[in-house]
Amino acid sequence: MPARPSSRRLIAIVAAVAVAAVAVGSAIAYRQGPRDGLQADAGPLTGSPTPAPSTTRTTPPPTPTPTPSAPTTSVVAPTTPPSSQTPSSEPPPRTGLVKSNVTVAKLPKGRTPQITYLEGRTVRGGPGAPVTVPGTTEIRAVARVNDNVLAAVAKDQQTEMLTIGLGGKVIRRTPDVTSIVTTADGGAAAYLATRTDDGGGALAGATLYAEDSSVHQLALPNVWRAYLFGYVNGKVYFRAQASEGADSWTLYQWVPGRSKADVVKAVPNPTALSADGTNAVSLKVLTDFHSCSSLVDVASGKQQWRTCDYQLMRFTPDGSTVVGGSFNQEGYGDPVTAAVDVRSGNVLNEWKGTFLNSALEDDQHVLMVAVASGGGGDPGTKSAIIRCTIGTGACELATPISTDVPLSFGR
Repeated sequence: MPARPSSRRLIAIVAAVAVAAVAVGSAIAYRQGPRDGLQADAGPLTGSPTPAPSTTRTTPPPTPTPTPSAPTTSVVAPTTPPSSQTPSSEPPPRTGLVKSNVTVAKLPKGRTPQITYLEGRTVRGGPGAPVTVPGTTEIRAVARVNDNVLAAVAKDQQTEMLTIGLGGKVIRRTPDVTSIVTTADGGAAAYLATRTDDGGGALAGATLYAEDSSVHQLALPNVWRAYLFGYVNGKVYFRAQASEGADSWTLYQWVPGRSKADVVKAVPNPTALSADGTNAVSLKVLTDFHSCSSLVDVASGKQQWRTCDYQLMRFTPDGSTVVGGSFNQEGYGDPVTAAVDVRSGNVLNEWKGTFLNSALEDDQHVLMVAVASGGGGDPGTKSAIIRCTIGTGACELATPISTDVPLSFGR
């Protein structure tokens, strides 16, 4: 039977999948992935070949279909200005595991992130012009919906969500909102309000909202530590614990306008949900020192494969790849990010560095907040958002390297 997770570890995992997951503490010890292979600095995404160190791919374990032999890819230098660089219309070939050491200061410059992200107090990326979030308190989550920006910010011991319209004017305030998701087209949003006591401990209850042409609301009086997963196919997905200090959490789905949310029994302890709602990652084992994740078919509950080498947190939009980090989500940042093929469970990429947060830009590219120097929250820490290609492993800078400027992603 799966190990029963301690409350401390459960809280740590909940925090790890938050929108702006910036952990504090000692660095996590790096664990080698399930397959061996040579490592090299991650190269740029585009350009013409020049002599450079090689990145060797090792082929995955035998599968029902023949696996191509491992080719060799050279690091290349960009030949076009950053503003004109665009990703290839064809997915890069996936022929085996690519391991890369990411040296942020050596990466070439690429285009800025094409999804919503936060740089200091400015919301950038995605549709719309940059918007500055007013105030000075911590920003917990941001999103764009229609022509507005939604920003959950700290207020006293709680939070509130600012709805910021054209011209940067705050047009609405919603109390206690802690997480936000939007539909893929940015035309609707869901947000969740929870409260804590004066010491920061979770309190019972939550309020779930869904906003399109109108605002729907659902009271959830008997849940703890609720957190949103997504808003897809007309349904809002979230997870929550049944009691304070519970050692598991449950996945729910809610159709806005209905009077209750339904339990998705097939997926206990969910950590990720595909954009179409068909696959999920279930945390089957969670101890103080380890974890194991399983890919689960949401409709049937069938476990398709399992990994104890990584903890998986998010799917690409097409659902073909799932991305995560080290099996032990504690400490300052994560020493590894991995991309795993959903169909086979084979690892496609493994990037080494110090990563504070990640997001999927599209089906081929992972964005990561990567530490360039310093760390642990110390003054002078330098970081940047980098873009890495699934399949080739090549990386580039998506933002300049900055000092002490908070970077995170919207939803």
